[in-house]
Amino acid sequence: MISLIIISGRSGSGKSTALHVLEDLGFYCIDNLPVSLLQPLISRLSESQTLKKVSVSIDARNIAEDLANFPNVIANIHNVDLQVVYLDSLSPTLVKRFSETRRKHPLSNKNRDLQEALELEADLLDPISAMADLTIDTTSLTIHELRDLIGTRITGENQELALLFQSFAYKNGVPVDADLVFDVRCLPNPHWVANLRSQTGLDGPVVEFLESHDEVSAMLKDIDTFLDTWLPKFKENNRSYMTVAVGCTGGQHRSVYISTELYKRFLPRWKNTQVRHRELGKVND
Repeated sequence: MISLIIISGRSGSGKSTALHVLEDLGFYCIDNLPVSLLQPLISRLSESQTLKKVSVSIDARNIAEDLANFPNVIANIHNVDLQVVYLDSLSPTLVKRFSETRRKHPLSNKNRDLQEALELEADLLDPISAMADLTIDTTSLTIHELRDLIGTRITGENQELALLFQSFAYKNGVPVDADLVFDVRCLPNPHWVANLRSQTGLDGPVVEFLESHDEVSAMLKDIDTFLDTWLPKFKENNRSYMTVAVGCTGGQHRSVYISTELYKRFLPRWKNTQVRHRELGKVND
């Protein structure tokens, strides 16, 4: 069976990087494919039987009517292992990236500035983003982190649900790619203990502090039970990716500890499991 990965997202979000990663992993990659050519491409691949792993990038340079028709095109694709991956970043981050690279946005012109172009692009790509199997927020990712994330999440075992635990700080916003969000700000905060303030939920003294409180163990147990009950249901409903976000005030202590513990518990149960600490910039630590 042909494995087809469709990469889409707003300009500057990392589509080219994702496509390069997949090319390095043995995928035949096509940049900026017109939506109207998706079905002919699949028909040709089915006839040839030579290419089994293909990835295409679809962006807002497509004909607007074709982008709007994307759901109908996808509905008529059969006997293909299909994944739709949508990359995006917060608009201020995209503006900054364009400023740093001095690139021109493909939709900007003398009557439409960069911010307006980004908003128009989001509207044009909405039919694709609404159908995405996986949405990746690249706002806080370096190019190396994005490459690692693409490699581990998209190309894992086809039938295995890819599970990501992600700690974050509420003060910096809830991750836009989160499927489930748990708020652990009600737990005792190591920040108010002077010798723990500069440490993280990965450090022994912070771990000891949190594990000395019964409510922390109770919270872990409840989240574990909830996920253990419902993750199989999501998988049965053909979900390939789940991002479980755990947030506290600063994203340094409580959310890091809870996310790490959940990762340790679920790794033996779900083969493709990762943990990422957004504010610490660490993956699987």
